[in-house]
Amino acid sequence: MKIELMPHNHGNVQRAAQLRKQLTRGGSFDTVAEIFRLLDDGSRVRIFWLLCHCEECVLNISALTEMSSPAVSHHLRLLKDAGLIESRREGKEVCYRAADTPTVKLLHSVIEKAMEISCPETGEGEEPGIAGFSAEQVETVRRMHDELLQHPEQRQTIEALARRCLMNPTTLKAVFKAVYGDSLAAHMKEHRLEKAAELLRRGDDSVAEIAAAVGYDSPSRFSAAFRERYHMLPSEYRKQLK
Repeated sequence: MKIELMPHNHGNVQRAAQLRKQLTRGGSFDTVAEIFRLLDDGSRVRIFWLLCHCEECVLNISALTEMSSPAVSHHLRLLKDAGLIESRREGKEVCYRAADTPTVKLLHSVIEKAMEISCPETGEGEEPGIAGFSAEQVETVRRMHDELLQHPEQRQTIEALARRCLMNPTTLKAVFKAVYGDSLAAHMKEHRLEKAAELLRRGDDSVAEIAAAVGYDSPSRFSAAFRERYHMLPSEYRKQLK
């Protein structure tokens, strides 16, 4: 049926033509429908979500999900055939993880958003969420924050932290900023430099040693960051105090 022969002309023929052009891409809609059919099983969604955060073998997935190994293997085969997960062999074991594709990342985000929507309201006596995030997410980020402050010498990527927290990186960054009012990188930089200033005041370690103690692999980069924050070099800061 041609656009001009549509039963009702509502004065937006050009828009209708654009929509019809997209609707003729039957293969694209069929692909989306196939993905949703694949994820119509709660156990399969659990496995997919798990593998978005870590790489595991069948036995470990079975233990984490409390499913039998044959059942896990069945779900893994379907997910792999669909291109949503990938595998690698390590000795006699095969390890699985989510495929690193835009489709998989989008599905992961959609699943987590849907889980947030379906979560019950915060119960009496529980800590309320912040800015629309669940209390569990807030508590997880606070624990991560405390661990990072205890080990300022260790630098970790957002992706590594997200895997530890069982969140996607975008959600982790959003929750952190909602809780602490700044990005994770800026927040940690401030704490590292405050720790460095404390070490300069209290001890006699060299600038290079202090740089390493607060997570800088280069004394020159540390000195530049310190000068930006305190408007003087570390050596000048220590000399002024003495």
